[in-house]
Amino acid sequence: MKKLVIVYGIIAGLIVTGMMAFSTGYYCAKGDFEGGMIYGYSAMIIAFSMIFVAIKSFRDKHNGGTISFGKAFKTGLFVSLIASTIYVAGWLINYYFFIPDFMDKYAAAMIAKAKSSGMSAGDLAKKTADMAQMKEWYKNPLFVILMTYAEILPVAIVVTLISALVLKRTTPKQIPTT
Repeated sequence: MKKLVIVYGIIAGLIVTGMMAFSTGYYCAKGDFEGGMIYGYSAMIIAFSMIFVAIKSFRDKHNGGTISFGKAFKTGLFVSLIASTIYVAGWLINYYFFIPDFMDKYAAAMIAKAKSSGMSAGDLAKKTADMAQMKEWYKNPLFVILMTYAEILPVAIVVTLISALVLKRTTPKQIPTT
């Protein structure tokens, strides 16, 4: 199981990190953070299809065609953790070396969106203060790491839960004989 989890975790991590690097370069340059968010979460779903493949592969090729929900969940969770860690490392590299002004651009875009939506002066002041606080938090690498895990890991866990539920099988699949 160890090799399988590592291989599929690395594949999923490279897919989601590669797509994240592309999307931040493309969407951040355009100032389209909502489009980037939609693209980013879609990329996560595509990459996390590797969780399903890993669980199915383990069940069918290494576990005699059976797998409990717990074992399937554990397998998917390990793939998720590896992929998410690669994603976090990729974001740290991308953020600190290529787009260190990301939070400035993001905050400005969110405040501009709030202004154009007709938000009240009080709500706009709160939004501006929230963005200033987030920019301050983003100066701490530990916070960046935690926020990046909080962005990706819940998606991975949902995919893991669904995959474990769909793929659990307590008895081997019977092949009909003719």
